[in-house]
Amino acid sequence: MADVVKETECLIIGTGISGATCAYVAAQSGLKVCLLTKRSEPTAANTNRAQGGIVYTGNGDSPDLLKKDILEAGRYLNSVEAVEFIAENGPRIVKEILIDDLKVNFTHLKGSEDENYDLTREGAHSINRILYSADHTGHEIEETLINALKKMSNVEIVTNATVIDLITLNHHSTDVQARYLLEDRCAGAYVYMEHDQEVTTVLAQYTVLATGGVGDIYLHSTNEKGTVGDGIVMAKRAGVNVINMEFVQFHPTTLYIPGARRFLLSEALRGEGARLMNLRGEYFMDKYNPGLKDLAPRDEVAIAIWDEMLENGEDHVLLDVANYVNEDIPERFPSIYGTCLEAGIDITKEPVPVVPAAHYLCGGIHVNTLGRTTLKGLYAVGEVSCTGIHGANRLASTSLLEGLVWGFYAAKDIAVKIHTGETIGFKMLKSVRDWIPTGNVANEDPALIAQDWTSIKSTMWNYVGIVRTRQRLKIAIEDLRHMYLRIEDFYRETPVSKDIISLFHGTQAAILVADSALRNHKSIGCHFLRDHKGSARSYPALRHDDIQ
Repeated sequence: MADVVKETECLIIGTGISGATCAYVAAQSGLKVCLLTKRSEPTAANTNRAQGGIVYTGNGDSPDLLKKDILEAGRYLNSVEAVEFIAENGPRIVKEILIDDLKVNFTHLKGSEDENYDLTREGAHSINRILYSADHTGHEIEETLINALKKMSNVEIVTNATVIDLITLNHHSTDVQARYLLEDRCAGAYVYMEHDQEVTTVLAQYTVLATGGVGDIYLHSTNEKGTVGDGIVMAKRAGVNVINMEFVQFHPTTLYIPGARRFLLSEALRGEGARLMNLRGEYFMDKYNPGLKDLAPRDEVAIAIWDEMLENGEDHVLLDVANYVNEDIPERFPSIYGTCLEAGIDITKEPVPVVPAAHYLCGGIHVNTLGRTTLKGLYAVGEVSCTGIHGANRLASTSLLEGLVWGFYAAKDIAVKIHTGETIGFKMLKSVRDWIPTGNVANEDPALIAQDWTSIKSTMWNYVGIVRTRQRLKIAIEDLRHMYLRIEDFYRETPVSKDIISLFHGTQAAILVADSALRNHKSIGCHFLRDHKGSARSYPALRHDDIQ
């Protein structure tokens, strides 16, 4: 493969709200920006799938009240500094960027205009403070951001671009002196361009990871396909600090249609009154959290559903929307209503079958309030990062806010550094070596790759899922490490491709999650450990048509 070199001031990997906001603010600051996505469309990001909304400010709200809700949901394992930072700055940036500047079409109170928005409530929030756009808030924000970026002359958006590895001066410079730098520095990334089937060396003064979480390493996930922890794994290989990887949040309610990919049913449904019941018609959340009931934190609701399924031998539970939501359901939740109707379910007349699915990673690359990682020149924003906001369990609708806020501040920080001349010298930047190709044995077999993914996803779902035991975690790590040794050999012998890169990174991400879970002996939040000594209870057997 021919090696091609591209240069930019700010390289951003990932086009969701965090990456797109970072690109938008950096470009406004006059920087030359290169924005990459491995997908064919820049809007194909997890942000685009977000339904519920984004935290704003409700009547009688305050930073202290928002802080209290975030800390309680996160089981007080949060970074207090990060929580205070987002509580103080978040709503202001929503107004500045999304409302005033980009004019995102959020839902207003009926018959009103200006900023009289209809605010809703979700699980573990004290008051109504969620700004939304019907049930496709993420789509509205994502489309608006990407359309704005397409009009900016100093932004280049590159699709079908899969990042293989980060470039660091200690490891990838041909200048002997670079290996002796006490403080290593990121200088861009090696990127596989799918259309050309070649590797491009993208040199950058500053690099931002906005690649999302790890949801697609699980059998059931709400995430965009291919969300397999690429950014986290690459950062870890470069020596960057990665923390809290055991805290994988499972969304309690996704549409259960055997054999179909899971479709998220927004928590806003329960915010508007919908209630969970088992197949015997019993509304069960009262016995798990008598206070908050169906609006308990996500970890509690997911575990409650899991226990109900086990106790009753059921493969799903039901969400009763018809009897408890007083809104005009097709108008308030058009996407959910339409998708369910296509599946033969009229949510205005009958309950919806639901199951939990892997949804959000609360851990990731350790960053400060400006998005800086422990590697100079490298930033991380959005779900790929661990700001400390979420602690052991994320509060609903804080993910879009976190992506917006950290994307904003990372861009501002990078702009200051570039404008003040804190950059990599020309000679050092040009010393970065070309990508060294992997092997040339043409043995990529789609069937083998598909089978490996089935094994990884099933292992993660059964052993590193909603309810964990130490024995299951040990088995998972043993199986995944054995698989990784074989996949690593396969990776080194075979010409690089998008599918192989994804499998290579996904296996490493799975090991990181399982290993972190085994090391944490305390059952808390999304990391729920249960001692099964003397108990015959086990996970329901996987159905053949559930394996995708």
